[in-house]
Amino acid sequence: MRLSVGVVMLLMYVSPAWSGEADVVAAKAVSEGGDSYRFDVTVRHDDAGWDHFANGWEVVAPDGTVLASRTLFHPHVDEQPFTRSLGGIRIPPRVEVVTIRAHDNVHGYGGVETTVPVP
Repeated sequence: MRLSVGVVMLLMYVSPAWSGEADVVAAKAVSEGGDSYRFDVTVRHDDAGWDHFANGWEVVAPDGTVLASRTLFHPHVDEQPFTRSLGGIRIPPRVEVVTIRAHDNVHGYGGVETTVPVP
């Protein structure tokens, strides 16, 4: 009995779902001129390999419109947290603040989001 409980505990520990959701821990917008911006986004996620990793982030307007998304194509097991950028994002002049949210390939969206002012 003790062995089977230990095996179950081990399986729970290495399960991809154990890694939790992807969190945005920092983000900033940098003007590229006009209504174009670059976003530098730092994501933290306990990537567990190809079965469970942070695989993207989005820039979302206050009305819920997705203004841009960045796909992350591989796990960052040994690089946590990690920062990736995306430029050429057009932000309408009326939008003064955006939300950055991260995605992982098991839970989808749902981790910590960050609100960023548009300079």
